[in-house]
Amino acid sequence: MLLSLVLHMYSMRCVLPAAVLLGTAPTYVLLWGAWRLLSAFLPSRFYQAVDDRLYCIYQNMVLFFFENYTGVQILLYGDLPKNKENIIYLANHQSTVDWIVADILAVRQNALGHVRYVLKDGLKWLPLYGCYFSQHGGIYVKRSARFNEQEMRRRLQSYVRAGTPMYLVIFPEGTRYNPELTKVLSASQAFAAQEGLAVLKHVLTPRVKATHVAFDSMKHYLDAIYDVTVAFEGTVDDKGQRKEAPSMVEFLCKECPKIHIHVARIDRKDVPEERAPLRRWLHERFEIKDKLLIEFYDSLDPERRNRFPGESVNSKLSLKKTVPSLLLLGGLTAGMLVTEAGRRLYVKTWVCGTLLGCLWVSVRA
Repeated sequence: MLLSLVLHMYSMRCVLPAAVLLGTAPTYVLLWGAWRLLSAFLPSRFYQAVDDRLYCIYQNMVLFFFENYTGVQILLYGDLPKNKENIIYLANHQSTVDWIVADILAVRQNALGHVRYVLKDGLKWLPLYGCYFSQHGGIYVKRSARFNEQEMRRRLQSYVRAGTPMYLVIFPEGTRYNPELTKVLSASQAFAAQEGLAVLKHVLTPRVKATHVAFDSMKHYLDAIYDVTVAFEGTVDDKGQRKEAPSMVEFLCKECPKIHIHVARIDRKDVPEERAPLRRWLHERFEIKDKLLIEFYDSLDPERRNRFPGESVNSKLSLKKTVPSLLLLGGLTAGMLVTEAGRRLYVKTWVCGTLLGCLWVSVRA
């Protein structure tokens, strides 16, 4: 019985973070909606500046749970600048936690409010969040032939004209790498071989469309591209084989002791502009990622496994960065829920906000 209780308590460790993160969503949407209305007659830069600040507050609360609460150790390799820049962030994709890793880097550059994502189209139907991510500067894209290049280009060019700070996150693989999905891996490797490209082991063959449109639309506005390679420690089975990376729920249950993050900063002038050379360049960058991950997972030297080459920095996020956001949004939500009128508003925000958001994204589709 005691063992059962311990196991139950272990599995419940993600309940508190989930309850707070989801529970404060209506409060955040109300704050954002109020500012959206108040700023309707102001220049767009005022709206964007406050929206970025609000987003920073919410994501600092997210990082409280994903860093401070879990106690995960963040090990940084490479050349992450200390100051914020306008960048495209290109990373390998293996877990839903990858979205948080972008926040983990951005907060260390004081650029957390500037993070914007290129997201797969289905995520636009998420309650409350789906509509808001687009309003914050996120771009929903469809795969393959349904990819709307003109719409993505139009959105990005409008951000450039408005001077919107840009920390654009793209996962060029298009889907998550999972070593247990052998058919997906085989198809990716077969495609690379067919195209005369290097066959990759620990990442999927990258797709160039979104990266090309993003770089071509913002090439004179960007400072650099960040080539980010991420490895979650503890994702090897008893036989030494790589296994699936932790989900958000597993991560919040403290199943990942360390995240290793390698950052290569590439100046924009060193990136090819034309699509065909850019495709080759992108694949070469993923070859480098693959070599880093082969070293991490498969090195014959035990001392070289579970780390990237070079020196690492153990980067700890201060509670001063995250706790104020938690107290602010948590306090506002609690204050709303203690009154009957507040509870009605809270429920209406969940219901009406979700319905209006779905209506908005369907009209924009």
